[in-house]
Amino acid sequence: MMKRSSNYGRMSRNYSKTTSSNKVEVEVEAEAEIKWEMRPGGMLVQKRIGAPDVSAPNLRLQIAFGALRYQISVSSQATFGEVKKVLTGETGLQAGEQRLIFKGKERENGEYLDTCGVKDRSKVILMEDPASIEKRFIEMRRNARIQTAHRAISDISFELDKLAEQVR
Repeated sequence: MMKRSSNYGRMSRNYSKTTSSNKVEVEVEAEAEIKWEMRPGGMLVQKRIGAPDVSAPNLRLQIAFGALRYQISVSSQATFGEVKKVLTGETGLQAGEQRLIFKGKERENGEYLDTCGVKDRSKVILMEDPASIEKRFIEMRRNARIQTAHRAISDISFELDKLAEQVR
C-alpha cells in the first residue's frame, strides 16, 4: 500500500509496506525543499537542480539579403536585436537600418529567437529600412551637388593659374 501526500512548497512521500507473515510496517519519508525561480516572461517555475549554468545551444541561421546569403551562429536565447548586431559586421548596415522578417512577420529587437520558433538552420530575411534607403539617396544627391560645385571651382582655379602664367 502506498500513501502519497504533498504540501505547498514541500514534497513529502510516505511509503508503507505490509507483509502477511510478520505484519512489519516499514515507513520511509523523504522531504525536499522546492526552490522557485522567475523566468524572463514572468512565469514562476521550479528551479532546476543538478545541471547548473547549462548554456543554450547555438543556432545557425540562414540570412537572405537580396541576392546575398549569410550564415551566422547565435545563441538560441538571443534576441533579434543581438542578431542585428552580428549582421552589422557582415553587411555594413547599422542595426537601426535593418529589418528582420521571420515567418512572414517583422520581428522587434526585444523578441527572443526561441519564443518565436526559430530553429537551427532557419531562414531569416534581412531587408534594409526604406527610410534609411531614402536618407542615403538624399545624401548621395547632396554629395553629387557638392562634387559638381567642387569640380567647377577646380576648373576655374586651373584657368586662373593659366592666365597668371601668361601675364608674367
